Amino acid sequence: MNLGNTSNRARIFLAALVLILGAFWAGARFGPHGPSKVEAVPLRSSGLSQVAARDSGLTEDESINVRIYRQASPAVANILTKATEYDFFMDPVPVEGAGSGFIIDPRGYILTNYHVVEGAQSIEVVLGDQSRHAAKYIGADQRNDVALIKIDPKGKQLAALKLGDSNALQVGQKVLAIGNPFGFQSTLTTGVISALGRTVQTSQTAFIDEAIQTDAAINRGNSGGPLIDTHGDVIGINTAIYTPSGTTAGIGFAIPINTAKNIANDLITSGRVHRAYLGVVTFGLGGGLAEALDLPVQEGLLVETVEKGGPADAAGIHGGDRLVQAGLQKFYIGGDVMVAIDGQKVANQFDLNVILNHHRPGETVNVTVYRGGKKMEVPLKLGERDAK
Repeated sequence: MNLGNTSNRARIFLAALVLILGAFWAGARFGPHGPSKVEAVPLRSSGLSQVAARDSGLTEDESINVRIYRQASPAVANILTKATEYDFFMDPVPVEGAGSGFIIDPRGYILTNYHVVEGAQSIEVVLGDQSRHAAKYIGADQRNDVALIKIDPKGKQLAALKLGDSNALQVGQKVLAIGNPFGFQSTLTTGVISALGRTVQTSQTAFIDEAIQTDAAINRGNSGGPLIDTHGDVIGINTAIYTPSGTTAGIGFAIPINTAKNIANDLITSGRVHRAYLGVVTFGLGGGLAEALDLPVQEGLLVETVEKGGPADAAGIHGGDRLVQAGLQKFYIGGDVMVAIDGQKVANQFDLNVILNHHRPGETVNVTVYRGGKKMEVPLKLGERDAK
């Protein structure tokens, strides 16, 4: 063995080791704590941000989900309500509720469902940044289950969602729902528009006209939250689910945003909803009533009374003139029988409410009635009444 060559190799190895250790020390010393002047790195280089690097591995569909959630979630509100109910012994019982909503105006206006805030004695809003705000009830349209509340931004710049056009939707479009199901704030679910143009009755007095049906998961607590398209525009208010179990079954319904826009605009500009009405009290035909009264039609609304000076009175609609009793019910007979408005069948009060929901006060409609055995077309200028 040549000891001289071994010694030389050892000296070279030690020198290299010193250089390597020196380089590591210099990097630790001057790397993160070095000069304050830093040269900008082009985005295409290896100096990508952590977020961009993380997103680069997403599919196109995942990227849309991430983008919409980041953009919209700061404007989605968790709405907490408190009310007082009374038990059987008339003792007060505090009741708390929760739902969702979303900011539509930087001034603090928030759209939600009426049933989320109905009867609330106090309303608190928790935004995406966890800030809490007392909210004021502005007004509502109970028939369409839409309500408007307001928070005071107190100089804070609030994020507001852009409202889209629900008349331009198509079955199959991707949609995203953000809300607070079961109290889990800022939850995202996705799906598609499953159907359009449904009329869904949600209670005795409320319905969703031209409802948007979606398979995006909607559960208790999602009510009032936004249904959003892939452009980030709100196209509906998540409102109801069809379910045999109380949880999502893949059939959810949203109020079209165009309906909500009209309601919000009325409430912001004039403090009330401008709703069309006829000025009549009616009684639905059924249970053999048409045969008993020898009427020429089997379906329709019997006009019992006409509001004096109201739209129907001005148009010449006739109310009943004889009070009769059938079982436990008393009602007037002898008036006109309403069967259609602008050619759309009116078989019951629900049909009438849906038709009037498409009209505004001041518009003229043609009411088809039977007076005795004679069919008549009566032009009627719709009036206005406060939302109930």
